[in-house]
Amino acid sequence: MDLTKLSILVTGADGFIGSHLVEALLSRGCRVRAFVFYNSFNSWGWLEALPKELRDGLDVFAGDIRDPHGVAKAMAGIDVVFHLAALIGIPFSYHSPDSYVDTNIKGTLNVLQAARESGCDRVLITSTSEVYGTAQYVPIDERHPCQGQSPYAATKIGADRMAESFYRSFDTPVTIVRPFNTYGPRQSARAVIPTIISQLLGGVRKIKLGNLSPTRDFNYVLDTVRGFIAVAETPAAIGEEINIASQQEISIGRIAREIIDQIDPAAVIECEDMRIRPEKSEVERLLGSNEKIRSLTGWEPAYDLKEGLRETIAWFQDGGNLRRYKWDIYNV
Repeated sequence: MDLTKLSILVTGADGFIGSHLVEALLSRGCRVRAFVFYNSFNSWGWLEALPKELRDGLDVFAGDIRDPHGVAKAMAGIDVVFHLAALIGIPFSYHSPDSYVDTNIKGTLNVLQAARESGCDRVLITSTSEVYGTAQYVPIDERHPCQGQSPYAATKIGADRMAESFYRSFDTPVTIVRPFNTYGPRQSARAVIPTIISQLLGGVRKIKLGNLSPTRDFNYVLDTVRGFIAVAETPAAIGEEINIASQQEISIGRIAREIIDQIDPAAVIECEDMRIRPEKSEVERLLGSNEKIRSLTGWEPAYDLKEGLRETIAWFQDGGNLRRYKWDIYNV
């Protein structure tokens, strides 16, 4: 499937992964409509960081993924939708689970309904490795059981199953794309890698973190974006659930040490209780299998962890990027 010949909608386009996906699609010459969250500042989020020559070719639609009428309007004339709009912060999901149901489950339902009614050619629903919970076996493939260890994870499981039901019930051309832990430029300080980098570059010598023992499978954001595009271009991916994973794992403590060594080797780590998840909610191990995406699309990671971290640190060091971050507080 040649995406340059199609009209594409990206929901959550103003966010971290969404803005990189929009940038990659525009760079390929695609016609892109970017669904951004309506706000009184008329902010387009991270889309405003894109080069002007790319932004000038972008169709921006401001709305709310929870509003079925606005979603249907945004979907008019669209061939392919990448649905990334979601609430993603795990700590905030303990505080406000209702909002996660409305955004993650009902928002996904709105996209699916609009796609079904409009006759959209492809619907890519963004899942998360958090749906698996702590690994029962590794590497985690797409047959691994799901376990809702946080309200966030539970709503993403619900969204995935809603997407599956539309494929099975109405033959909606759905693919569930499941990235493992993505990192890179523009990521929120709610995530661990920007938390560490922003504290270090802010001059902190005692880095505050939560649990250091859990392991994660990290993907550099440009690899994740290439994975999304590769899946969209592969007709055999319709009806499938597909991991995007590096198939490598590293503990939070080890990755913190790697970043510290690159920025300020004299810094130390301090565990802070308020940053630790409830015991039964902590996902202790994530190590994903990328066998399926490799076999279907030929995708494989282009960045190793050291290289990706160097790119991410360099972005934070460039210009005023660090000023966007409240590195001196706990970002829930």
